[in-house]
Amino acid sequence: MIPLSNYHSHCTFCDGRSTPEDFVRFAISKGFRAYGFSSHAPLPFETFWNMSKEDMPEYLQEIERLKHKYKDQIEIYVALEIDYLDETYNASLPYFRELPLDYRIGSIHFLPASLPLLEKNMVCIDGAFENYRLSLDQVYHGDIRKLVEHYFDTTLKMIEAGGIDIVGHIDKVYMHGEKCSGFSIDADWYQKPFDDCLHLIAEKGLMVEINTKNLRTKRQLFPNMAYISKLQKLHIPVMVNSDCHYPDLVNDGREEAFKLLLQTGFETTRELVNGLWEDIPIQR
Repeated sequence: MIPLSNYHSHCTFCDGRSTPEDFVRFAISKGFRAYGFSSHAPLPFETFWNMSKEDMPEYLQEIERLKHKYKDQIEIYVALEIDYLDETYNASLPYFRELPLDYRIGSIHFLPASLPLLEKNMVCIDGAFENYRLSLDQVYHGDIRKLVEHYFDTTLKMIEAGGIDIVGHIDKVYMHGEKCSGFSIDADWYQKPFDDCLHLIAEKGLMVEINTKNLRTKRQLFPNMAYISKLQKLHIPVMVNSDCHYPDLVNDGREEAFKLLLQTGFETTRELVNGLWEDIPIQR
């Protein structure tokens, strides 16, 4: 039996395409036991993706309302997906630590190319490939190895800074990177920093999500399918998240991801049960 839960999702408080209640209703209709909201946290600059700091009280109040309304049907949790930009803006800040959240996801979407921390000074590793390619040429002089180095170095700093429970789409740099000349996830210059991140995650006792957002449409999984075994060997706890922005995608890619976990040797996934993290057996 596959555990039905999702701890990485977005709604209209950020760039999700429907209200929180729509996601809850759909999750209930699919038999979910637990559902967590993780809107894109505020940044020091405005973007299409991220929620505004002014909306935080309403966000927290709305998820709390849903927790009570549907308490007899599903466990609902509130979180944020928090970007690490640099040592001055990340999940370890008192602002994020003091919010009444059930957990925190740490992710890398932007790499600062220069200061101050403004969107125009960011390299976006998500979004349109054209922008990624332009940044690769302008900031890294076309050298994909330098972009990858910057990405994993920033990921290491995020893990070390703390303030997070889950590392989100840990290797999303390959989403566009694999379209660039000279890129290879099998190269030593890619695997070494990726392995360094995994060892630090294991040392810090953090969780890693198996992110299925692009699995069905692009055959991409984060972490890459070839490296799920690295997490198992390091005994890093995982959960399967769909990173959904549409209600009908809350369960997207779950069955295939769990099949891969079983084949790799995983016997459990980490789940929130009555507010506490537990290792739940994956039943074949």
